[in-house]
Amino acid sequence: MSQHGNDSLNCRRSLSAGGHKYDYFSIPAASAAGLGNVEALPFSLKVLLENLLRWEDGRTVSIDDVHAVATWLQTRSSDREIAFRPARVLMQDFTGVPAVVDLAAMRNAMAAANADPAKINPLVPVDLVIDHSVMVDAFGNASAFGTNVKLEYERNRERYEFLRWGQSAFNNFRVVPPGTGICHQVNLEYLAQTVWTTPDNGSVLAYPDTLVGTDSHTTMINGLAVLGWGVGGIEAEAAMLGQPISMLIPEVIGFKLTGAMKEGTTATDLVLMVTEMLRKKGVVGKFVEFYGPGLDHLTLADQATIANMAPEYGATCGFFPISRATVDYLRFSGRDPARVALVEAYAKEQGLWRDSNTPDPAFTDSLQLDLAAVESSLAGPRRPQDRVSLSSSAAAFKAYLAKERGDKPDHVAAAPGANFEVKDGDVVIAAITSCTNTSNPSVLIGAGLVARNARRAGLTVKPWVKTSFAPGSQVVTDYLNAAGLQEDLDAVGFNLVGYGCTTCIGNSGPLPDPVTKAIDDGDLTVAAVLSGNRNFEGRVHAQTKANYLASPLLVVAYALAGTMKLDLLNEPLGTGEEGQPVYLRDIWPTNHDIRETMERVLTPEMFRQRYDNVFLGDTAWQALEAPTGNTYEWVEESTYVRNPPFFADLTPQGFNDVVSARALAILGDSVTTDHISPAGSIKKDSPAGRYLIANGVPAADFNSYGSRRGNHEVMMRGTFANIRIRNEMAPGTEGGVTRHQPDGELMPIYDAAMTYQAAGVPLVVIAGKEYGTGSSRDWAAKGTRLLGVKAVIAESFERIHRSNLIGMGILALQFKEGVSRKTLGLDGSEVFDITGLTGEIMPRMDVTLAIHRADGRTDTVPLLCRIDTLDEVEYYRNGGILQFVLGNLAAAS
Repeated sequence: MSQHGNDSLNCRRSLSAGGHKYDYFSIPAASAAGLGNVEALPFSLKVLLENLLRWEDGRTVSIDDVHAVATWLQTRSSDREIAFRPARVLMQDFTGVPAVVDLAAMRNAMAAANADPAKINPLVPVDLVIDHSVMVDAFGNASAFGTNVKLEYERNRERYEFLRWGQSAFNNFRVVPPGTGICHQVNLEYLAQTVWTTPDNGSVLAYPDTLVGTDSHTTMINGLAVLGWGVGGIEAEAAMLGQPISMLIPEVIGFKLTGAMKEGTTATDLVLMVTEMLRKKGVVGKFVEFYGPGLDHLTLADQATIANMAPEYGATCGFFPISRATVDYLRFSGRDPARVALVEAYAKEQGLWRDSNTPDPAFTDSLQLDLAAVESSLAGPRRPQDRVSLSSSAAAFKAYLAKERGDKPDHVAAAPGANFEVKDGDVVIAAITSCTNTSNPSVLIGAGLVARNARRAGLTVKPWVKTSFAPGSQVVTDYLNAAGLQEDLDAVGFNLVGYGCTTCIGNSGPLPDPVTKAIDDGDLTVAAVLSGNRNFEGRVHAQTKANYLASPLLVVAYALAGTMKLDLLNEPLGTGEEGQPVYLRDIWPTNHDIRETMERVLTPEMFRQRYDNVFLGDTAWQALEAPTGNTYEWVEESTYVRNPPFFADLTPQGFNDVVSARALAILGDSVTTDHISPAGSIKKDSPAGRYLIANGVPAADFNSYGSRRGNHEVMMRGTFANIRIRNEMAPGTEGGVTRHQPDGELMPIYDAAMTYQAAGVPLVVIAGKEYGTGSSRDWAAKGTRLLGVKAVIAESFERIHRSNLIGMGILALQFKEGVSRKTLGLDGSEVFDITGLTGEIMPRMDVTLAIHRADGRTDTVPLLCRIDTLDEVEYYRNGGILQFVLGNLAAAS
């Protein structure tokens, strides 16, 4: 695809680097040609500016769009809509499988319309990394990894064969097989290039590496100065097919870092403090860019740790500019020397290079942190922004427990068949997991040193703790083995269980039967401690009501302590072999020990060897029998991969008022995409469980919701099925239940939706603040659509989920300030009309909600329609973004 556009500012230039010549679109040349001085722009906006210069064509990108970025400096904000075209797309398998299912269904739809199915093909490079399917069934022994991989292939064979078909059927589509690593770490260590190149009319064009990903933690790559963020699979598929990402020029919040970290603190502690500060600041829908002298004291991996958790602090991304650390990391991780030379030369030519002499950019607003103020911390028990210092964690947990229990004594229960009891506050899961921290050698080597020191002191992990270690890439295994630290981790129960997300996404597997029985018998409030990024209710494990994020070092420490009630700074973790008390300070490694070990064992050769054949896969992957052909032959009896109904009718839905609607659910604040579309286990007595049993699947083979996202029948039944979701229409209940109206019968949300659908009754969902927080889970919108929901009315929306709702043809409507379900006294007995949708539809217009109450009264309130851009108007009009793209492609054939 040619990327030279109109070049109205005549800014295409050439540069030489590493023995090669490249063309590029020069920001300094554009400035001299009339754009004006843009040196003070945030680095992240310079990347957007270059994207517009390169794609300026007078249609999707106008010269006025280019100038709008330059004039941002005058107001530090903008209501200008622009079209952003990322260089590539990144996927993981939970979100990737349904995306490939959609592409396959779109090919069927093209064939049915007598159009060319091969036109449904990625136009930009797409990488899908299989990392979300491995579960922690086996743990704490040397055979755990082999057992878990074997089970992974047995459970997911259908899905993997389907992905192998996609790999051969689609151009520009690569699959990284299971057992390689987590997509964000593979991206950091191998896929990302910081500066991308493409052949273009006989020359090679160089431009910033940018991407969108179908996982919210795509933001991690901003630590390598690659601008990217998570989108729903729906939006990512459109980007693959050449549709630009429509967005407003964002506000950019500067986060100034000064000073250096003090002894004993970790990158995890830093990111938990950053998350807390930015959540309080309020950065939803905004870019965050890090600057200041403190950057010189962070490693590239530290930057990636901070960038990773942008979804947790609410920002679109957390960007770090290109610097010496970027170039050094690219070189050290085995990138092509010519590419490394290009990155440095290009960044300096474009004004994208940061060093100690670089003036601070201009920002919309800013905040500041002295790195020396960072202290050892955890976050929990329910949200990643709820930081608690290690010094007060025991007291904080006891206060949480008192709130849960009231003045009742703590519960205790025997573990049948085991010689221990399980008590309120016990840690039953300790997991080194997730892209956030397993990508950072300092915290993993630190965890290994804690294990080594604990082993030497004679400490052992408590018997009720399920321990697991799931690194983000095979390189981690190499350097831990080189340091001899994997042996120490094994000795305290942290054996390798797989290369994937595992516990962080709820693939924690079952607890041992005695522990499970004790928790159930005693109605215990027990905890998980994980080195992850998400600790939402019902996500980590159904039986852990309290879940804490912590550094890998603290994960090991809490496994040794076995309880959240222990003050780790002042009370002993346990007793050594000689009867002596052993404190955390006795086994905590020094920063010097961690740094010296890293420098001794990490080598570029580790990266080169591991990534030389990254797409080849193991023998199990190579042995899969994948179908062939341009279109996929759907297997009618499959319970994993089915042809979805989204493209059966391409007639645009248009704009129509919603009349005589009922509420399917009334929900509170901070409802997450995990609440809306859980990824974890499927209950036997749930609508999805009953469907699987009816289709011959025994409960032992249910797998998870995440693994069955290629089957809409499972996923629509799983929508709003999280065990912890609370529907205010059914007070006193938990789980996916509602009251069908007007009879008031209590039933599963899916059953109620189907009853309403059969009667032709449209539905709405009503919610509080921050609706759709969390993962970029397209099924949270797809499932909502299939249940017959026409509109979601909330006090506020998280960015990705709002976009996904519009992308599925669902109205996202926002209460005005001071108005909510509570001020309106809604209980679910009402009938709703939404009017004002039949005339000319404009972004962010007002519509009217009429509330017809059971006693005959009617109230009306205005709502803000969160169709935010003109492109989204067209997406909604056509019933969704993919329907819009498919209709255009079919019409052009």
